[in-house]
Amino acid sequence: MLSNEMVSSVENEKVLVLERVFDAPRELVFSMFKESEHLQRWWGPRGWTIPVCNVDFRPGGVWHYCMKCEDKNQGDFYGMESWGKGVYKEIVEPERIVYTDYFSDAEGNTDENLPTTEVTMLFIDLGDKTKIVNRSEYVSAEALQTVMDMGMLQGITETWDRLAERLNEVK
Repeated sequence: MLSNEMVSSVENEKVLVLERVFDAPRELVFSMFKESEHLQRWWGPRGWTIPVCNVDFRPGGVWHYCMKCEDKNQGDFYGMESWGKGVYKEIVEPERIVYTDYFSDAEGNTDENLPTTEVTMLFIDLGDKTKIVNRSEYVSAEALQTVMDMGMLQGITETWDRLAERLNEVK
């Protein structure tokens, strides 16, 4: 697998598995997910910024953020804000992050109309490279389909491309 290719698959109709190798050591890749100053530089699809990014990186802690579309070429999305919230369940540095991912509002209230996800991220040490395995489990196949229909796969592909670019800048 080339470092710029993301591989995706679905298990049991409701678990989306994403894998990609990044050209950076595991500790550096892991740090990109725990520090707001890093997350603000790469999280989200192209054309979107993170004007709000509050991270309390510990089990029980919350990551609350806002993605805002700044790209006029994205038409109806331009100016749109999308709020999210992650609640960390388990953190094993630099090997694993487990969290529950929610759609939320600016106050951090979860949107019960949109799917909640149980996310397990594994950071596999490949020497000077790191493989991320991201397992996102939804309550149902329909919930997974809802986020797929929202363009989530393209969004995460662009997000991980931006992560690779950020890693190249700082390593």
